[in-house]
Amino acid sequence: MPLRVNAMTNWTLSFVVTVTPTAAVTAAEPQSRALNLPAAPFPYSQVKLPEHVAEVATQYDNTTAENPITDHGATLGRVLFYDSTLSANGTTSCASCHQQSRAFTDDRRVSLGFKGQPVDRNSMSLVNLRYYRNDRFFWDERAESLEQQVLMPIENEIEMGHDLTQLVPQLAAEPWYPPLFQAAFGDPAVSRQRIAAALAQFVRSIVSFDSRYDQGLAVAPSVEAPFANFSDLENRGKDLFFGAARCASCHVASPAGISKQFAFFYVEKAVVNGIDSDTHTPPDLPLDPGVAGVTGDRGDLGRFKSPSLRNVEVTGPYMHDGRFTTLEAVVEHYNWSIRPHVNLDQRLHLEDTSGLAMRQDDVDAVVAFMRTLTDDSLLSAPQYSDPFVHDESEIAADPVVTSATGE
Repeated sequence: MPLRVNAMTNWTLSFVVTVTPTAAVTAAEPQSRALNLPAAPFPYSQVKLPEHVAEVATQYDNTTAENPITDHGATLGRVLFYDSTLSANGTTSCASCHQQSRAFTDDRRVSLGFKGQPVDRNSMSLVNLRYYRNDRFFWDERAESLEQQVLMPIENEIEMGHDLTQLVPQLAAEPWYPPLFQAAFGDPAVSRQRIAAALAQFVRSIVSFDSRYDQGLAVAPSVEAPFANFSDLENRGKDLFFGAARCASCHVASPAGISKQFAFFYVEKAVVNGIDSDTHTPPDLPLDPGVAGVTGDRGDLGRFKSPSLRNVEVTGPYMHDGRFTTLEAVVEHYNWSIRPHVNLDQRLHLEDTSGLAMRQDDVDAVVAFMRTLTDDSLLSAPQYSDPFVHDESEIAADPVVTSATGE
């Protein structure tokens, strides 16, 4: 299908493009693709936060002054995120391992790279990374910023296997990228830094604050009060989560002295959570040093970044190696199976027991509460969806599929 260019003073391009992968992509079967973007970009820069999030969000936001989220920048990032030609053989995109319907994870114990090889660890959710104020990424926190993190899988020899020095001219030769870069940055030049900036903008735009938990907290006087939209079991689980089960001692990022704002549900720093002892893992799993593999510090042995519990219902399997397939198994670990470790987080040191020793009905209640953190709107929101049409039958007879302007 031809490229259609409308000659206008602001050089607006409206086009439907059906192409095969460029010459740099040789291993995959050629597939026709069309880009499907709205005429006006989604308002990525205008995130609407509920009150209990907005009051604390600025204290956690890792967005940099050098790379603020813009509507056109995040639009470009969305296209890059779903573009499989960012891998060496045109088979794998960022979205291959970070699927919207699973809150930007996948359902594998460990993800698969562009040649089908298993990668080292389970895929982490990308939701609310904007609010991880420690600003370190990956399970071992080796990336020092989101702008650094988004490029590393592209050049990883197992994950996507491409070379950015080859990728830059490859993208510049695609018909849709120059106008998208023009809209995002003011000129059509493609560069490593701009690819990173756009991808980081899109990932930071992926926020999730419309779960039943958020809806209940919005009208409750505090998180301790019963939520009208919860069942008795869910309210019991909430009380345990923030109380006797001690989940919130690790999994709630909230400033001291604020009782209502419990927003992000992650652990702020990499921790040892007791799934392994110092020297032992299950026989079918390798001993993973975690952060110590990056720092070389024995004090970091076994430490791993913890993803947010938001949408945890759909992000399994769980832990850095995907060893637990259900939420029930995760809670049972903390209930009965915390292993001794020289770096075990102090919040998990319990006297005369290897866990919380809750009754089964309390375990069920905690799991029920965690399921209230699912944001169904996120899982199908069009602004986070795949913008590529891979089947020509899906294209209307005379569509105007995208409009990118240089304004």
